[in-house]
Amino acid sequence: MTTLKWVVPVLALLLVVTALATVYGRRRWAAQTQALWQQLQAAQSPPRVTRYSEHELDGLPPPVQRWLRATLADGAPVITMVDIDHQGQMNLGDGAERWVPFTSRQRVVTQRPGLVWDARVRLLPGLQVHVHDAYVAGQGLLHAAVAGLLTVARQRGGGDIAQGELMRFMAEAAWYPTALLPSQGVRWQPVDEHLARATLSDGELAVTLSFSFDDQGLMTACRADGRGRSVRGRTVPTPWEGRWSDHQWHDGVRVPMAGEVAWLLPEGRRPYWRGRVTRLRHGTAP
Repeated sequence: MTTLKWVVPVLALLLVVTALATVYGRRRWAAQTQALWQQLQAAQSPPRVTRYSEHELDGLPPPVQRWLRATLADGAPVITMVDIDHQGQMNLGDGAERWVPFTSRQRVVTQRPGLVWDARVRLLPGLQVHVHDAYVAGQGLLHAAVAGLLTVARQRGGGDIAQGELMRFMAEAAWYPTALLPSQGVRWQPVDEHLARATLSDGELAVTLSFSFDDQGLMTACRADGRGRSVRGRTVPTPWEGRWSDHQWHDGVRVPMAGEVAWLLPEGRRPYWRGRVTRLRHGTAP
């Protein structure tokens, strides 16, 4: 009875401390997210052109022309900002697959290119890892913290991390397709009837991705020949791809509502992100 007398108060105290820490962690993380959003908006600049014109199709590779015709109406306003909510699964396994659920919200600005992805990854019931994956003012950021408090991964700066995040911005332009227009600074090169390569520059940083399109003109995949992958503390350039599906009209733009992202390893394709868009809101040029 004496032992039980002390166990109950101690457990109650632990529950209270855990609850307080959880609330504090959420508030602290929310403040960090807000600060990143403010930095993103501070770096934003007006679009070079405010309306899409089919005259931009002149000289573009045929599959890109088909994609833009299937995706945008002539005269559509250029997308300047996007809010996206996702839900899905992430593979945290380093060999055997270990898929865990996540939810996230993301904000994107298209000029100057930037994004902030704010995710909650559920490791166990009641235990979440908060994740920021961002590209802001030419700097990349990856920050993961248990309950928003205990940092387990943090990278920030230029070089490989910035290049990888700018690649992500470019790959996800399937959700904000006007960002890939020549008038917004993107240069396209033909490959074949279903494939084209695009290059995007931000300051001194430039990235190139290959985009695949089906017979209906829909964008189905993108690929980088070498995106930085963390392997035992080292960054290793590794082939990487995203696949897009379930294209729907939203805000006058045809976009994919589901996707999967994978590393292309010598031993085979390794997916690590699968998700669906649960909310999508575009902000456009006046």
